Amino acid sequence: MLPFSSAFFFQPFWSAFADQPPSLPYLSLPPTSGRPSFLAAAFGAFSMSGADLHLPQLRPLGKTSRTDNWWIAPLLTFLGLGAFIVYSTWAAMQGVNYFVPGTHYLSPMYSPVLFDSWKIAQPSGHAWFGAWPSWLPQNILGMLPLTPAFLILWAPGGFRFTCYYYRGAYYKAFWADPISCSVGEPGFRGKKYRGENSFPLIFQNLHRYFFYVAVIFIGLLSYDAIMSYVFIKDGHHQFGIGIGSLVLTINPICLGCYTFGCHVFRHLIGGRKDEMGEGGTKKAYDCVSCLNRRHMMWAWISLFWVGFTDFYVRMVASGAWHDFRLI
Repeated sequence: MLPFSSAFFFQPFWSAFADQPPSLPYLSLPPTSGRPSFLAAAFGAFSMSGADLHLPQLRPLGKTSRTDNWWIAPLLTFLGLGAFIVYSTWAAMQGVNYFVPGTHYLSPMYSPVLFDSWKIAQPSGHAWFGAWPSWLPQNILGMLPLTPAFLILWAPGGFRFTCYYYRGAYYKAFWADPISCSVGEPGFRGKKYRGENSFPLIFQNLHRYFFYVAVIFIGLLSYDAIMSYVFIKDGHHQFGIGIGSLVLTINPICLGCYTFGCHVFRHLIGGRKDEMGEGGTKKAYDCVSCLNRRHMMWAWISLFWVGFTDFYVRMVASGAWHDFRLI
C-alpha cells in the first residue's frame, strides 16, 4: 500500500487555507517486477510490472454522476496558472523596466542578471558579466526577443513545473487527466496508464535536482531584498525603506515557505528515516512538515507575489507608479 498523495494535490486550491489538511487515501498498486528501464533508472523512477497499466476508461470525457460543482476547482486552477504563464511570458520578453534607477530594486523574473538586456541604453548595475555579448542572439527564431529573463527562468520555472502539487494541478486543469474524481477522462490516453515512467513525463523526476537550484535562488533573492534598502543619492549610498523594499522582502519569504515546505526537503530532513528521536532533526522535520501541510497555499501565494513584485518594479521603473519612501 502506497500513499496516493495525488489525492491531496487534487483538492480545490482554497482548501489549502482550511484548518486541517485533507486526508490521504491509499491506492493499491501491483507489485513491481523486472529491471527498471534505462530512463527510469536514470531519473529514479521504476516501471510497474515492466509494462503499461491497463485502466479501461469507463466514461467519456466529462461524464459523471456527481451533482456537486466539481468543475470549479480545475477551472480556477486553469485561469490562475494560465494568467501567470501569459503575464510571465510577456514580462520576460520585454527586456526593459526590470530595474529602478537610483535604487537596487530588481525584478525577481530577471534576477540574477547575467547580462544586461540589449534593449537598454545604460547599464543596469546588476549584470554579473556586463553588456549583452555578441555571441548571444537577440531573437529566437527571428521573432521572439531573447532577454536576460530567459537565461535564468528555466531554473525556478523547472522547479514549479515539476513540483508535486503543480503536477497534480495542471494535469487536471490543462489536459483533464483526470479532470476530477469520478469524471470521465479524454480519450487520447486509451486503455494504457503509463504514469510518469515513460517519456516525456519521466523528466518530472528531475524535481529533486531543481530543488537544489531553487535554494540558490532563494539566497539570491534574499540578497536583492537586503539591497533594496540601499538607495543612491548624489552618488552616495544611503539606508532607506520604500514600499518596494517591503515588496521585495516579502517575496523571498513567500518563496522560502514554498520551497522549504517541498516534499523533497522534507525527505532530506528526516523522511528517509524509519524512526527519529527528539533531537534537532525531529524539530527541523516538524518545522518542514508544518510548511508542507500548507504547501498548496504557499505555492499559490508565492506564485502571485513573484508576479506582483515584477509588476511593481515594472510600474515604478516606467514612471507609472511612484515608490513612496517610508524612511
